[in-house]
Amino acid sequence: MIKTAAVKLAEDLRTLLGPKGWIEENDTGPWRRDWLNRYGETPSGVARPATTAELAQVMALCADAEVPVVPQGGNTGLAGGSVLGRPGGVIVSLARMSAISPIDTAGASVVVEAGVVLARLHQALEGTGLMFPMHIGAEGSAQIGGLIGTNAGGSQAFRYGMIQDLVLGLEVVLADGTVWDGMRRVQKDNAGYQLRNLFCGAEGTLGIVTRAVLKLSPAPDQQVTALLAVRDMSAAVELAARYRTQAGEFLTALEFFSDVGLDMALSTIPDLRFPLTHRSPAYVLIEAGVGSAHVPLETILAEVMEAGFADGTVIDGVLATSEVQRAALWRLREEQPEAQRREAAQLKHDISVPPEALADFLERAAIACDEILEGVRINPFGHLGDGNVHYNLSPPLGQDGFSGLESAFAVILGKLATEMGGSFAAEHGLGRAKVALADELREPVERHLMTRLKTAFDTSGLLNPGVIVAAGE
Repeated sequence: MIKTAAVKLAEDLRTLLGPKGWIEENDTGPWRRDWLNRYGETPSGVARPATTAELAQVMALCADAEVPVVPQGGNTGLAGGSVLGRPGGVIVSLARMSAISPIDTAGASVVVEAGVVLARLHQALEGTGLMFPMHIGAEGSAQIGGLIGTNAGGSQAFRYGMIQDLVLGLEVVLADGTVWDGMRRVQKDNAGYQLRNLFCGAEGTLGIVTRAVLKLSPAPDQQVTALLAVRDMSAAVELAARYRTQAGEFLTALEFFSDVGLDMALSTIPDLRFPLTHRSPAYVLIEAGVGSAHVPLETILAEVMEAGFADGTVIDGVLATSEVQRAALWRLREEQPEAQRREAAQLKHDISVPPEALADFLERAAIACDEILEGVRINPFGHLGDGNVHYNLSPPLGQDGFSGLESAFAVILGKLATEMGGSFAAEHGLGRAKVALADELREPVERHLMTRLKTAFDTSGLLNPGVIVAAGE
């Protein structure tokens, strides 16, 4: 009976969506596994609707057949939230829904469909005087729907906020095929619960976002980028505080990475070049931007750098003098996830702590990780401006894996971040990877409220079951 129902559902979806919109089970390889190849089961097919109306019909058919549905964007997530936890469900890809409406320059907003790739949105805004202030390493493949689903942050989040701060309105298809139209273009809308915020970070467990009204910001006419080699992470935190004081409203990025990560990147990505004379334990990447040519950004950044040279905080540094040099500096930071992936096995932890506690966290975390597995290689990098550290581990040299200690690392790092007033899930979400950790480290009241929300929006538990909460798995 189950097989017959599955066959009928596949036939109905094939009829509804046509050959471009329905991918048969045997051809679903590109959608099956997550980016880290840790999670994912074979779906019965991939639905690729071209309109909201088609997706609504897909959801209604799956609900009638009691078949789980997992929405998938660019599949660049690192917590296993965009693939199936068990075989037989349907993956929904909105890649065919990729329209960008004309820019609303007066209201500084734009309407996009969920399948729009972030880099393409950046390109569409070139020359308009406006920008969408979100940049991530995977912007060449990450889709707007996925970014909303995970409440993405990125390098400019400390100035402009997470994506929930950049969403004015949403259109969402619910589990039973009902469509919620919340496509309002205004920032102020206090007519009850802020439903749009509920879907930001819900990872497709409450509904599937199909369209969004995004808030834009003025594009900078002047931009200055600097790479500084600093004495240690304490010096990096101190330097960031100085830049906040001297250039706070102009700062758009405050990033950091370690010499371990730099070495991985330089050794595995052939065309990377290190522009400084001296290496150091830690590096700070700073960027400032402003719409006026009258603000002396370069002077401001240079003066803080020179003060750092004078007191030994800064060991070496360079200011980019062209867009080519700026892009080259950013690649040293952005290529690190790919560099570590090329090396071998890896564990990725997405953590946040108060920025002033970052150096202390890194020191204590390194000791704790070495106690778990002596010689484990640690590659921390991330967003110094908001205390978000991507804490990545590679096995000791000469070792292929982590000797079954993966969970031990996750628990000790999560507990340490929580103890220091931070989070074990900063911007990648819980996905499948961190549900048990959330149950252990967060208060039962918080987890119970999330389960009740899930049940209220998805009574049958068919939307991305097993993600965020165990309900429906």
